[in-house]
Amino acid sequence: MTMASGRRTDGGGTIGLVAAIGSVAAVGLGFSITLPLLALTLEDRGISSTWIGINTATWGLAAIAVTPFVSKLAARIGTAQLLALAILTLAAALPLFYIAPFWAWFLLRLVGGAAVTTTFVLSEFWISSAAPPARRGIVMGIYASVLSGGFALGPVILSLTGTQGMLPFLIGSGVLTLGIIPVLCGLPVAPKLDRREKHSFGRFLFLAPAATGAALLFGTIETGAFALLPIYGQRVGHTRELVILLGIGVTIGNILLQMPMGMLSDRMDRRKLLMIIAAFGMLGAAILPLVAASFWPLMIALAIWGGVIGSLYTVGLAHLGSRFTGSDLAAANAAFVFCYSLGGLVGPATLGVAMDVWNPHGFAIGIGLFFAAYLAMLIIRIGLARLPKAVSKGVSKKLS
Repeated sequence: MTMASGRRTDGGGTIGLVAAIGSVAAVGLGFSITLPLLALTLEDRGISSTWIGINTATWGLAAIAVTPFVSKLAARIGTAQLLALAILTLAAALPLFYIAPFWAWFLLRLVGGAAVTTTFVLSEFWISSAAPPARRGIVMGIYASVLSGGFALGPVILSLTGTQGMLPFLIGSGVLTLGIIPVLCGLPVAPKLDRREKHSFGRFLFLAPAATGAALLFGTIETGAFALLPIYGQRVGHTRELVILLGIGVTIGNILLQMPMGMLSDRMDRRKLLMIIAAFGMLGAAILPLVAASFWPLMIALAIWGGVIGSLYTVGLAHLGSRFTGSDLAAANAAFVFCYSLGGLVGPATLGVAMDVWNPHGFAIGIGLFFAAYLAMLIIRIGLARLPKAVSKGVSKKLS
């Protein structure tokens, strides 16, 4: 995600990069513990996958609500100060899930969703501000790999602590709290925002549909997969100890393929690359039911599939950067964040329903349908681009 608005400052160079990447790495690790832990806890309490998905989707609802206001709050409070406050809020909320009744989980998800969204928005703004312009792609590749590494370690920690009792909740909270240490170290060099600057992002939602659609799709798949993949693993016959490791299969591919996919996007039409990624995502969704019952084939499939589809976010951002500059880019980035958050709202709820309708493989079927819809949109979009300019504009106006 990228800051919706605000003037970029130096951001502290190397010190700022270490502070921002370090904080978001801790949050990513804590979040990767949180999502499967909460889903499995609700499963143990007899909550249906439909309600688990709906509850998880509350993260996305909070993210949509808070995104337009993050820059204003950061301008008033301070980037590093608000980042530290968001991290502490998320850490404090996690243990409360264990003792709260199910109805209260919706309130806690709203608080946690707002906090984690603020964390990622501010961290990525800080990284973008501190990165040298000539090396911004490499820096973002490092950031993506570190974040993916944190997501991969979360299930490993859960496998050691178990998923029952208060202990894993306290461990997750402790990991999240560690995220404020690099923030405090980077406090003197944190970028500042000019509260006078304000750019509306609503009109940018449809100006680059290949990019914003990629954000929507990635938010849908990422949030839905981390929340419901362990449940899917259990339904196809794997033990509790094994299903909490399935997230590693997705994230390890992310760690290895983010930078190569980013480099590839600099050498070809990014919309065509997004089309290839979407087609690969559909193919992977079709293969999952064929290998789901065997643990290691499933892990290998998830690693390859997850690594490729994880580049939706990276390539989508690169495509956005090639379309807009200056304040337009800031507004377009806000639209990108909004679409990612909307995906986080839609994905878990829809996939949860799909799992109840097509048990046990509704998870893969739902994901395949999402990829098919995005691929169809890209085909139509690229086809319109090949029409004579006047005709293309006329058709685009009619479609809008």
